[in-house]
Amino acid sequence: MLAATCVSAFVVNANTSAVSILLPAISEDTGASLATLQWAVTGYALVGAAVIVTSGALGDIFGRRRIFIGGLLLFVASCVLIALSNSGGMVIAGRALQGAAGSTILACGLSLLSAGSSGDAQMRAVSLWGAASAAGAAAGPLAGGALVDVTGWQGLFWIDAVIALLCVPLTLRTVPESLDPTRPRSVDLAGTVLIAAVLVPFVFAVTEGASWGWLSAPTLVCFVISAASVVGFVVVEKRVHAPLIDVALLRNKVLVGASVAILVVAGCINAVMYVCSLYFQNPDGLGMTPLMAGLATLPAAAGIVVTAPLITRFVDRLGARRVIAAGFGIATVAFAVFAFVDASWGYAAFVGPLIVLAFGLGLANGPSSSLATACVATDQVGAASGISNMGRYVGSAVLTAVTAALFSAVYTRRHVGSTAVADALAAGFSRSSIGLAFFCAFGVALSLLVGRIRPTGPPTAAHYAAAAAAGSHTVPTRPTTVGSAGGERGAGI
Repeated sequence: MLAATCVSAFVVNANTSAVSILLPAISEDTGASLATLQWAVTGYALVGAAVIVTSGALGDIFGRRRIFIGGLLLFVASCVLIALSNSGGMVIAGRALQGAAGSTILACGLSLLSAGSSGDAQMRAVSLWGAASAAGAAAGPLAGGALVDVTGWQGLFWIDAVIALLCVPLTLRTVPESLDPTRPRSVDLAGTVLIAAVLVPFVFAVTEGASWGWLSAPTLVCFVISAASVVGFVVVEKRVHAPLIDVALLRNKVLVGASVAILVVAGCINAVMYVCSLYFQNPDGLGMTPLMAGLATLPAAAGIVVTAPLITRFVDRLGARRVIAAGFGIATVAFAVFAFVDASWGYAAFVGPLIVLAFGLGLANGPSSSLATACVATDQVGAASGISNMGRYVGSAVLTAVTAALFSAVYTRRHVGSTAVADALAAGFSRSSIGLAFFCAFGVALSLLVGRIRPTGPPTAAHYAAAAAAGSHTVPTRPTTVGSAGGERGAGI
């Protein structure tokens, strides 16, 4: 079970983090613009946000192993579709499928671990799963960059498809089926559709608003559809028997604050990696090869990984509010340094701010992920985990789209105004960093919502497991018990 879930989590996170490095090569091969291909990143996160809670519910009802295998097979199909793509549209479509597959694999894989063990053994399993996720996220850009030079950008997807396919017989042979017989049998498909209807028009308007005009009919229609879908979602969630999100939980200010903090952290990490990938590889930027760009992102990935085991000690001594506020404050300073980027900067000037940024976002992310499940009753942990995990995907989609749009708009305006390409690129990086600095500064204020919370004792195995997994998922900060029929009690997704 550990092999199947950890290997699949590694592959999913490696694939996710590698795509930004591959975009210039995909653009050159397919002829699609980088502005269009940002939907390969954004579309993945949008579909993941809409599906992650539903996939967990399907696993509880129809069997977690069955849905987990379905996610693996869909992931294989999406990798093959992307590898065979000869247009940007096919790549984006494949990535959308991959968003559904990836969220299903992560949600059901973690549920299998939670249902298959309890107590300290469960926390050790979750910690290993989180470590595999973090390692995959760190290794993805490096592996993707190396493979571009050897196999072309398609090589990553072929290799991922093979590994995911091998996980299928391993899961069938070694992982027992589990489900939750007490869970209502209905699935909130309307809520899933409405989540997509909220996010897709909104991101589309944010991405295209500068070119359409912010008061143009297409932009306003997108915003109206998104707003109407929010109203429809609230109405539906209050009436269905098994809602996608328990609206009553949104009155919990700690949960809301923690989930928005997770949203901001995930969005900033993905947005800065997207911009760094474009700038580092552009011939008028740093002119790196894909492999060099992959290596160049390692300081940021390593900073997040190294920070994870330290977080629980900091929270134990200082309390969650101070750690989250400090993390966002440190990240704000790092982005403020990036505001001074100009065409004369070499890579060495980026290293220090990237490490500081990763450390700050790691500090903010860990306690937020723990608080999201620690601030609710045991029977609400799964729902709280679903809200925060959805926030993680929403942040990735929205902030990447906003940052990509800002970068493109500044670059285009400066370049059209006869500014040299190198200076226009640096200006786009600078203004994007200023925008992300404002989001992190908002995170400092947001930390006030989490209240004066600190652990009642020294960190436990549960806290270390939550810290390990926090880069890609929110997990319970206390061990869960397993029902007689294999249904988990109080476990996160």
